[in-house]
Amino acid sequence: MAAIDQLLTVAGIDEAGRGCLAGPVVACAVILPRDHGITGLADSKLLSAKTRETLAQRIRCRAVAWGFGLVGPRRIDSINILQATFEAMSRAACALKVVPTLLLVDGNKTLPEAVLAPHWQGAHLGPCPAQMAIAGGDGTEPAISAASILAKTFRDRLMGALARRCPGYGFEIHKGYGVEAHYTALRRLGPCPQHRLTFRGVHKAQTWREGLLW
Repeated sequence: MAAIDQLLTVAGIDEAGRGCLAGPVVACAVILPRDHGITGLADSKLLSAKTRETLAQRIRCRAVAWGFGLVGPRRIDSINILQATFEAMSRAACALKVVPTLLLVDGNKTLPEAVLAPHWQGAHLGPCPAQMAIAGGDGTEPAISAASILAKTFRDRLMGALARRCPGYGFEIHKGYGVEAHYTALRRLGPCPQHRLTFRGVHKAQTWREGLLW
């Protein structure tokens, strides 16, 4: 990537919350300077919460630009999580204050033109940037690692706020993932507006609860 970096304005893109039962999927796009000097960048899932917060502060201080994109539970239910992830990533790319010429997308798929183009045309002049999908990029490409960390820390704080709005589910602890405590709360309370109703774990818990009620 070093040769590419000399010629292009590169933005790394990653998401957080794709596999959760509740809350939005959050994507982030980050452009780092070539001499960013941030040590310890890695896949956010492999870092402690304290380390992520420290790195997130450094990224925000040193990044050329960053942007977020969110897609909520009802939209996820409507278009499925893969398409919602593409949409969140497209929104994040278009939120950048500096226009990138290359998007490095974590995973094995680039953003479909049909999803990216409407957002891009609403935010920027000119054609959509080139793209490259990099499997495992959150562990190998600094800009993607930075995006992973900002997306994760942003979403974790958001889930803490949603826990106060929807108490009893433990969002502040498990962040909406399908842990046993979350399933137990779902069976007891049923889903709240932040739950993704089309996800198997939510649907199964709701069916189980309705069986008890009837």
